[in-house]
Amino acid sequence: MVFDDDEIERYARHLVLREVGGPGQQKLKSARVLIVGAGGLGSPAALYLAAAGVGALILADPDTVDRSNLQRQILYAEADIGRPKAEAAAERLSALNPQIFVAGYEGAFTAANADELVAGVDLVLDGTDDFAVRFAVNEACVRHGKPLVSGAIGRWTGQVGVFGRQPCYRCLVPETPPDAETCVAVGVVGALAGVIGAMMAVEAVKLIVGAGEALTGRLLIYDALSAQTRTVKVGADPDCPVCAGGGA
Repeated sequence: MVFDDDEIERYARHLVLREVGGPGQQKLKSARVLIVGAGGLGSPAALYLAAAGVGALILADPDTVDRSNLQRQILYAEADIGRPKAEAAAERLSALNPQIFVAGYEGAFTAANADELVAGVDLVLDGTDDFAVRFAVNEACVRHGKPLVSGAIGRWTGQVGVFGRQPCYRCLVPETPPDAETCVAVGVVGALAGVIGAMMAVEAVKLIVGAGEALTGRLLIYDALSAQTRTVKVGADPDCPVCAGGGA
């Protein structure tokens, strides 16, 4: 394990942390992580993973920066309005940590490019608000055996969970909810995106370095209005169209 002087200074708080140390930091340095959605959740998650020294970050997002994004999508500034999010995000993350590799994919995650995007990474984070995309990401993760850290927010409530081959995300959400809400329609408190996005980054770091107990098979729900959290178990669905053998 070789770290240069910049890395030793940069990651000093990790290197003295018992659960990370030199071996864990080397795992972070060697890791490749895909973040699907560089929005409210992808922004803080990407910033913390870049700062943590994840060796390669790939951000997939088809959108451009809008002024309404700036209330919660902390990767971007006023000068980025109109720019592709993937491009602006990659530039900001590279400026934060020039020691890592950052690539922006300026396109939507679809079934057509899922294998290309997922096969070469160690871990996937999904913070999108489109169930079709969430289902496509989940299927690709199950197919390639990649852990999936999934987050969601709306109004004052957020949730984060970790999914593997079983249970997978479709065990929790078998079909698109008929009453699914979007932040555009119902709003969201900006700081909540930071809370849940940071939780997603913590789970990713734990999975990479092998520390603690990940939220695998569990869903953590945070109610910001009451300042309460609860964790529920997610069981494998024997009729799941993906991980029970029907779809992936």
